Amino acid sequence: MSDSLISKYVMPNYGRYDFWPERGQGARVWDKDGREYLDFAGGVAVCPLGHCHPEVVQAISQQAATLIHVSNWYNIRQQGELAQMLVEEVLGIPGKCFFSNSGAEANEGLIKLARKFGVTRPKADGSPRFEIITCTGSFHGRTFATMTATAQEKIHGGFGPLLPGFKYVPFNDAAELKAAVNENTVAILLEPVQGESGVNPVTPEFLRIAAQLRDQHDLLLLLDEVQCGLGRTGELAGWRSIVPGDEILPDAISWAKSIGSGYPLGSFWARDRSVGDAAGTRLCNLLSAGTHGTTYGGSPLACATGMATLKVILRDNLAAHAKAMGAFIAKEALAWKLPVLSEVRAFGFMIGFELNVPLIEANEDFKASGKVPSIWVAKLLMDACLLVVPAGPKVIRWLAPMNTIEAEAKEGLGIMQTVLSKLS
Repeated sequence: MSDSLISKYVMPNYGRYDFWPERGQGARVWDKDGREYLDFAGGVAVCPLGHCHPEVVQAISQQAATLIHVSNWYNIRQQGELAQMLVEEVLGIPGKCFFSNSGAEANEGLIKLARKFGVTRPKADGSPRFEIITCTGSFHGRTFATMTATAQEKIHGGFGPLLPGFKYVPFNDAAELKAAVNENTVAILLEPVQGESGVNPVTPEFLRIAAQLRDQHDLLLLLDEVQCGLGRTGELAGWRSIVPGDEILPDAISWAKSIGSGYPLGSFWARDRSVGDAAGTRLCNLLSAGTHGTTYGGSPLACATGMATLKVILRDNLAAHAKAMGAFIAKEALAWKLPVLSEVRAFGFMIGFELNVPLIEANEDFKASGKVPSIWVAKLLMDACLLVVPAGPKVIRWLAPMNTIEAEAKEGLGIMQTVLSKLS
């Protein structure tokens, strides 16, 4: 019955597996038939504490019984409290936050901030700078601006003409990045660890060059940490997994996914720095009253959920735990020496298992499936009760809860080794 309702009333824009989850607790979910699965997909990195963490459930229940929503015409106490946590405890860099409903909206905010900066700091002839450089393999969202910022043709297909003002460079090609900067350039936008294209990290050199270009050409350095932020990579700030400490100082950062434990919540932060205009404007104040807004973003309920989530991540030092567990998982998987597994890339609990595509393409069952390798292998793992996420055509992602314990990690490794051994 439910299947017919989906096909009859819900748009077919998702390629869904035939899987119907009904209940979740911690790192586990149960389907409509009561079958138990180990969930290392985590709603695509959205469940940093697993499902239905008691402190998050309590925070949602208490706030929902008190005040769910008011307009941003009014002062919302919880916004200030959550912003303070993000600025002081996650980043440790002065600035201010805006709250949205999703990662795409947070990235829209970064794009609008950059465009506004380009008006405030124009070209020599007084006309605005507007061009934002992004990287191949990126993913920044599905709105028109963020879809255009995403340097993947498969995301663009069928929706042209695209929004002007974006230039793409090969990820981690410092020479191409330098060559791309011109008088119209206003910002560089990148993910410290690209998730959707296969858990690919920015190199320290590329990140450093981006920061140098920012300083040399009066640009903004924008970091999309929607998937890799808030402890997922083993550091509270994802870029510090690549270049530790405060050597790199971003101008603005977007967050979502882990911030709300599954409740719709996103945010972007802008640094407290001068934009160099005559009025002495600070970057974190550049989007003044009337320039940006949202109906639902930053509601009391959303912010209460975010605070409860961050409280557990910070208190239980889950970034460090994720870092240690990711290293353990990668070491164990590499020790298998399975021909079907080409590489393992682990940044905390953001782990990419790269598949040997030619070997899989020789498999007769795969040939008959009509699927790409990552989606086909993810289905085999799901049939064995392990949920994972495909990333591009050849990578399987683990985005397990950041509080996953060693016994659960070993259980997942056991399932994966069994399935991949059959393919090898």
